[in-house]
Amino acid sequence: MASWFKWSEPYHRCSERNPADMVVDTLMMELSWQIKQAEKMQRERENEYRRIRTGVDYSWLVSYPKHSYDISPVERLELESACAKIHPSYCGPVILRFRQKVVEYEPEVKEVSQLFQSVLQETMERMKDEEEAKKLTRQWTKKRTTSLSTFKSRVRIFPFSSNIKTVSEDVEQCNVPARRLWSLPDFRNTKNC
Repeated sequence: MASWFKWSEPYHRCSERNPADMVVDTLMMELSWQIKQAEKMQRERENEYRRIRTGVDYSWLVSYPKHSYDISPVERLELESACAKIHPSYCGPVILRFRQKVVEYEPEVKEVSQLFQSVLQETMERMKDEEEAKKLTRQWTKKRTTSLSTFKSRVRIFPFSSNIKTVSEDVEQCNVPARRLWSLPDFRNTKNC
C-alpha cells in the first residue's frame, strides 16, 4: 500500500529541476492567473454594464466557463523562451512589475500576454545593462589593480613620527594666531609681518 502513495520514495523533485525551468513555470503560472483575473474582471464589467442598461440583474442565472481564453501555442512558446532568459534572481521583480502594470492599465484579456511580453523585455534590457556595468567595473578594477601593482613609492610613512603638526599641539603650545579660526584657511600677507 505504501507503494501506491510513494511514501517510500524520497522527494527530490525540487532539487533535480533546472532553475531556468522553475522560472519558466513560475512566470507562466503568473501569466495564466492574471489572464483568469482579467477574464473575471471583464465579465464583471459586462454584467455591470448589462445591469445598468437593462435595470435587471440576471447574473446569478448565468454560468460561465472557468477559463475560456487561452493564448496561442506559438505565442506561448515565444513567452516561454523569453522566460527562460530571465535569471532566477529577477523572477520576483518580474512578477511584481507585471502585477503593477496589470493594476495600472487594467488590460482586456487579450492584452495581458502583450503586457507580460513588455515586462519580460524590460527585464531582459535591465539585465543586459547591469551585466555591461559589471563588465566595465571588472575591467576598471583590473586596470587599477595592475597600475597599483606596478607603482612603487619611495615615500615612507612613519605613523609615530613627531614631525607632523596637529591642531592640538598648536593649542597646547599657544601658537594659535589671535584672529584665525580653525575652520578657515590662514590668509596673511607675508610682506607686512
